[in-house]
Amino acid sequence: MKLKKIVDKLKLKVLSGKEYLDREVKGGYSGDMLSDVLANSKEGDIWLTVQVHPNIVAVSSMKGHCAVLITNCKEVDKETLEKAEEEKVVILSTKLDSFSCIKEIVKLMKDEGQS
Repeated sequence: MKLKKIVDKLKLKVLSGKEYLDREVKGGYSGDMLSDVLANSKEGDIWLTVQVHPNIVAVSSMKGHCAVLITNCKEVDKETLEKAEEEKVVILSTKLDSFSCIKEIVKLMKDEGQS
């Protein structure tokens, strides 16, 4: 499924990487410990987190995530967004909590025939 479909259906705010919404979402990972995300997430995942530190960009870039989705209305600072643009990392945000987002993303993926 294309990232743009998730952005549109969940009404996500695109904070960086607007030109990369055609990326394919292969799966997802939810976690706030960067070491855990490094160890367990996969390339093509949409990563859900409340972390907003610039290190999320480095982790996402190294893992090849299709996007980082910041949940719970967390504010992302200018430094993080600038770094994301440089590294071609898509950062999205929502007022929803991670659990609610996961439910909606899983439903969309099932509707597309993905699991």
